[in-house]
Amino acid sequence: MLIGSSKGARVALHDLGGEGPTVLLAHANGFCGRMWQAVARELRPVAQCWALDFRGHGDSVSAPDEDYDWGGFADDVLAAVDALDPAPRLAAGHSLGGASVLKAELARPGSFDRVWVYEPVTIPAIALPRDGVKTLGDIARMRKEFFDSRQAAYDRYASRPPFNLLDPEVLWAYLDHGFRELPDGTVTMKCPREVEATIFENPDRSAFDRLGEIAAVATVATSTDTDPPAMVAPYIADALPNATLETFDDLTHFGPFQDPPRIAASIATALFGD
Repeated sequence: MLIGSSKGARVALHDLGGEGPTVLLAHANGFCGRMWQAVARELRPVAQCWALDFRGHGDSVSAPDEDYDWGGFADDVLAAVDALDPAPRLAAGHSLGGASVLKAELARPGSFDRVWVYEPVTIPAIALPRDGVKTLGDIARMRKEFFDSRQAAYDRYASRPPFNLLDPEVLWAYLDHGFRELPDGTVTMKCPREVEATIFENPDRSAFDRLGEIAAVATVATSTDTDPPAMVAPYIADALPNATLETFDDLTHFGPFQDPPRIAASIATALFGD
């Protein structure tokens, strides 16, 4: 279903099934909510999972003058909270999704009892070199935009890092729900390259300094790679008053989609832990 958010955006919210407390799942930049399907399936015995598509992604709709300020993604999280009954007990987010969950909790304290965030890009302003951020934008703009078919896209992604690290079911979910078919039979990303690049180049520079205001019980999950999100994750856990750091030594920044069963187990522990 589509729900209204700020600045005229309409956000897609997907029911991924299950029984138990409500869990909201938030995706990374350039991805889409239904990539969480494999994780949600593992959680079905203990949780009712919903996933949102951020503005500019998946089945969501952005206003023509959308600037993709990160406050808008927090608004999308809160729009999903307002649409769900019962409200989510826990929100889980990956990368941009994790940062947006934390930013939403800052904007409206008490939205969640618990949060689970995997390498949220809630990075101190001093650690955000503008050249490095620009490089991510440049890489996004160079992504191949059109493919002859979803199978052709799968073959390309499955053979190249970092997408070759994804569980095949998750990669197909990305291609099925994060791509659209054009009249000539080719397919293209629902999140345009320019949107992905703009988001990379416009990171949030304010939330890290306010993490101490978040009272929700938090699990900060991280890999051990050498990219900034993994390097900053321990500092995020230290800054949050009620946080536990969980490390996955054999995963990367794409961890939630490399090993869905293990990630689901971690989320379930966060949902029901003391």
